Amino acid sequence: MILTIILSLYVLFGIFIIIRLLLNGMRPTKTLAWLLTIFTIPVGGIFLYLMLGRNRRKNKLFQLKHTPKVTSYIQKAIEQYAPITTEEHKEHHKIISLITKNSYFAPCTGNDLRLLKNGKATFQAIFDALKSAEHFIHLEYYIFEEGELTNELFELFQQKIKTGVKVRIIYDSIGSRSLSKKYIKKLQRIGVEIHKFLPIRFGKFLSSINYRNHRKIIVIDNKVAFTGGINVSDKYVKGDPNLGVWHDMHLQLKGPVVHSLQAIFAMDWYFVSNNDKILDPLYFSTYKKKGTSTVQIVHSGPDADFSATQQMYFSIINEVKKYVYITNPYIIPGESILDALKVAALSGIDVRLLLSNNSDSVIVKWCVRSYFERLLQAGVKIYLFSEGFLHSKTIVADDTISSVGTANLDIRSFEQNYEVNAVIYEDAFAIDLKNDFLNDCNKSIQLNYNTFVERPWQDKLKEGVAKIFSPVL
Repeated sequence: MILTIILSLYVLFGIFIIIRLLLNGMRPTKTLAWLLTIFTIPVGGIFLYLMLGRNRRKNKLFQLKHTPKVTSYIQKAIEQYAPITTEEHKEHHKIISLITKNSYFAPCTGNDLRLLKNGKATFQAIFDALKSAEHFIHLEYYIFEEGELTNELFELFQQKIKTGVKVRIIYDSIGSRSLSKKYIKKLQRIGVEIHKFLPIRFGKFLSSINYRNHRKIIVIDNKVAFTGGINVSDKYVKGDPNLGVWHDMHLQLKGPVVHSLQAIFAMDWYFVSNNDKILDPLYFSTYKKKGTSTVQIVHSGPDADFSATQQMYFSIINEVKKYVYITNPYIIPGESILDALKVAALSGIDVRLLLSNNSDSVIVKWCVRSYFERLLQAGVKIYLFSEGFLHSKTIVADDTISSVGTANLDIRSFEQNYEVNAVIYEDAFAIDLKNDFLNDCNKSIQLNYNTFVERPWQDKLKEGVAKIFSPVL
């Protein structure tokens, strides 16, 4: 009798989920996959759906609080921009319009950019900038990992707080899960305000574990900012015993575009702290031109109507005339980006992908490689970097447009994570990034289609199994 009741409840709940799937307008293949999961894996299928399958973008489950004060703050940020004219960068007007509608930040000129390659250069620049702070330091990181870097940061924060500088930190509760309570309390004792993003709590486990803040942002006095792929972890400076040196790209920004990153931090801070004091206009400095670069910030998350970072990548790939070069450790593209890459290559565009030959995840490694055969067949050139672990997330095209940021080319970054990228409309910057890409390609192994298709059947099996998990990687 009890078993019958449990079975009946399970079937009713399954029917309820089917109705939700149909109402949400999910892709037919994805809907079918979840239906098979629910009805072939007793109990576990529903558990997986509740954790991974619900449409956060449609349900707005984690929508950041766009109060009138937040809206006013964003408008204040936009007012600080040095606007571009309709004639400037007109070849990219569609991408500019797309990002503006998705992320509400228009491009602005008058910025100074510095490309920072690898951890040593990045943290040297970051510490130099932090030492100059006079009013506030805002940090937001996916991984904030204890070690020599965090010890140095503690000492610096202690000195700065004594001079009246406000220090605020947001860290992701999953990415920074090793961060000890002892270190957090040390920071709080000296006056650092620190909050975790979407902490895993009883009753909210299923609705939060899969949705993470993958952003890396530092803003100092609204004068200088940093973003890119590098987290706060000693492995970016000292290397990793298993993967070797971590190679990555970061970006230092000065000028009016800094206000965009400050606005993103302010919204995230309001979300994690429920405190809107940094939404005060006092946190804006008078905009001053620092250079000539035109930059636009694109950010995305599961609370937005559309995946802004995915559409940015898709638009760049579709608009190229000569070449598009992508560096990314996690290329699990989904059908739209996969088709865009194949169509571009088949159309005669020089499409190149640079990935790490090493991987920090076995299942991710084989899932990424499951796409290689189709890409190579279409004429995409694939290079595997072997000197350590390549973690950069960059794209450059036609010597005119490029991007440095936090977003991977995978479904997790597009649909489940909060991400941020800087899109740069500058020929000189694009050429520098292209030359760096080509130098790394010269150190890498280029895959050959005819050789790759002859790989062992065991590798093909690993790829096939790993690809099943692509929606959640």
